[in-house]
Amino acid sequence: METNSSAGPITDDWVTRHFDHLSPDLARAFHPTLARARSLCPVARSDAHEDGFWVLTRYEDVLQVAQDWQTFSSELGITVPSPPVQTKILPVTVDPPLQRVFKRLVNAQFTPAKIAPWEAPTRVLVDHLIDGFIERGECDFMTEFARPFPGLAFFELALHAPAEDLEQVNHWATQASLPHSPESRDGLMKLAGWIAKFVEQRRADGPRGDVVDAVLNAEIEGRPITPQEIIGTIHLLILGGLETTAGVLGAVMMRFCEQPEIPALLRQRPELIPQAVEELLRLDGSFICIGRTARHDTEIDGYQVKEGERVIMYWASANRDAAEFAAPDAFDLDRERNRHIAFGAGPHRCVGSNLARMNLRVALGEIVRRLADVKLQPGAAIDFHSTFNRAPLSVPITFTPGERSQSLPG
Repeated sequence: METNSSAGPITDDWVTRHFDHLSPDLARAFHPTLARARSLCPVARSDAHEDGFWVLTRYEDVLQVAQDWQTFSSELGITVPSPPVQTKILPVTVDPPLQRVFKRLVNAQFTPAKIAPWEAPTRVLVDHLIDGFIERGECDFMTEFARPFPGLAFFELALHAPAEDLEQVNHWATQASLPHSPESRDGLMKLAGWIAKFVEQRRADGPRGDVVDAVLNAEIEGRPITPQEIIGTIHLLILGGLETTAGVLGAVMMRFCEQPEIPALLRQRPELIPQAVEELLRLDGSFICIGRTARHDTEIDGYQVKEGERVIMYWASANRDAAEFAAPDAFDLDRERNRHIAFGAGPHRCVGSNLARMNLRVALGEIVRRLADVKLQPGAAIDFHSTFNRAPLSVPITFTPGERSQSLPG
């Protein structure tokens, strides 16, 4: 689903030899371009950025590389181009066995049992945000719901961080996620500085029994966790907790406007929402790609990959590969199986998948219940923040005005 088409620069030669994952033209014609890549050259060697890199767009190849951490390393580099500051974002930028230690530490705080008590307060927050615009019959869905919702929920329920800091932290996190941007270094450094102060305050406040306490008190291979490792671990929690769910929600709202039969079905049959979340993650997942670095000379589907070369795996393309998914561009709740990899695959698969699913399930349930006849505002042109995560910058919508929730104060 795209609302803008490429202005023309994306040719077959661009797709097969000059692929640039940071290109605004790719952002505007994202899924059609990935479909061309799967058809023309699913293992492509691009000459863009520094020494070039490999681009994988087929499900089988992406899954193989993601699972083979002994050949394709995260610790040696996951971005193209290399970031201006080498920051350990744990456990993403280390490999097993150390990676498993940090992943177990965080995973234990985001099990289904741990996050189950968060569902009720999450629904209250969702209703509160919808109350802010439901009487008007219009809003910018990204500004007024999709961006603030996951951050507010994560700050309140997971981190116990001050909500008044969220907007600034969100800004720094967005800057930090743009490796080609001059502001990336500044965002990384300021985000690290905020985390250091936040950690200091949390130590002073005493334990809350949450993931922050677990990180502060962790032992890593028999030694206390270091200050740098604390910052790196919380850094990942913030990046994962804020950006990705917002991007999915924005893309899903665009789909609801284009395919009104989907929200109509979910309104009529809310028991289908968990199943719909999986199909929407497959189609509109915002964690679109990530890099790996070859530890030694190897091959992918017969192509020779040399030691030190970067490989970018497109989860978003793999999730629309016709070899794995019948009618891959269609929303279909009757699929026999849906082995999507919207949360990645292999040892570095996203640690927050249970929380993301719960947030999406609650948010979509209230959206289809309370917002009727959603449409994109006339003339809306959607652009995207699109690097390794993808999110619409703005989704201006109209809908039938409704009433504020009776359970919330006016």
